[in-house]
Amino acid sequence: MNIPFLNIKSTYLELKVEIDDAYQRVMNSSWFILGHEVEAFEAEFAHYCEVKHCIGVGNGLEAIHLSLCALDIGKGDEVIVPAHTFIATWLAVSQAGAIPVPVEPNEKTYNIDADLIKQAITEKTKAIIPVHLYGKPADMDSINKIAKQYGLYVIEDAAQAHGARYKSRRVGSLGDLASFSFYPSKNLGAFGDGGAVVTNNSEIAEKVRLLRNYGEKEKYQHVIRGYNSRLDELQAALLRVKLRKLDDWNVQRNQIAKQYNLVLSDVADLELPYTDNSEEHVWHLYVVRHHDRDIIQARLKKAGINTLIHYPVPPYNSPAYVDSGLKTSDYPITTKLSSEVLSLPMGPHMQVPPHYWSTLASCFEA
Repeated sequence: MNIPFLNIKSTYLELKVEIDDAYQRVMNSSWFILGHEVEAFEAEFAHYCEVKHCIGVGNGLEAIHLSLCALDIGKGDEVIVPAHTFIATWLAVSQAGAIPVPVEPNEKTYNIDADLIKQAITEKTKAIIPVHLYGKPADMDSINKIAKQYGLYVIEDAAQAHGARYKSRRVGSLGDLASFSFYPSKNLGAFGDGGAVVTNNSEIAEKVRLLRNYGEKEKYQHVIRGYNSRLDELQAALLRVKLRKLDDWNVQRNQIAKQYNLVLSDVADLELPYTDNSEEHVWHLYVVRHHDRDIIQARLKKAGINTLIHYPVPPYNSPAYVDSGLKTSDYPITTKLSSEVLSLPMGPHMQVPPHYWSTLASCFEA
């Protein structure tokens, strides 16, 4: 048995005809930057996210960075971020010149703990970036209430939550604006890098459009100091094909998660993902916790089951933030999670033999 962590190739094989047609369409058009395909995808993805505007950009990190720049957040400002997240959330804040201020996660949900946000707010705080980690929406009502009370922006990091819903509302429509990544492994993944910013605010949307393309309003008319961060035509065309399948694929992910819950529910000392009726989790990752994580991961590898860890090194322990003055001892929950979380194989094209489930359980119970 050799079970990959994620089967990306099957995504192409399922949609080969449509994807090849989209590729040929772009090649025959001879237009590769900011053309019809990007415009069409932006309109379709905005509609999907239930917002007015979508701006395609180079990748997920730049989507957050440009969002911050569009809000004039920069040097001397502070931005509240999760302590437990991929480092890109932090890097975007740093690239804008601001300071990431980490807040511990809720140990049950793994998302930023809204009850701890207030104590992290200072007169320098300008925004909160909640991450919908692993595909589970953050506690957005509580976060938005705090943001309104203190006059802060809310930027959703939705890189892992394409299609998720929170109290019947799409992720991406829950804050002032939201950033998405279309990295190939995402629920909606490109065949290369890509990202987007979505928002209902027309003024913010227009500024992100300027920022992504050299600050250019018209050809050679550069009204602000911008960047070069554009979703290209080919990736947009391919994403348009895959967007039509996203909801179906998320249903398949949910079915796999239910099977994991069924098989692993009685395993001692194993903590399964938490969900509640207020959300539609889209299971970008199926993450469990165990105090013997490394031993179990080795057993699974030996049995032919490939797993990953999201994330083994908290950003504050990364050499990139060695000069931040942040102390590991101030983040005991994140530090504990980093030593216990384990991501099991997941994806809409996951194919396993019948004995996969019993083998999986035995690796945790041995």
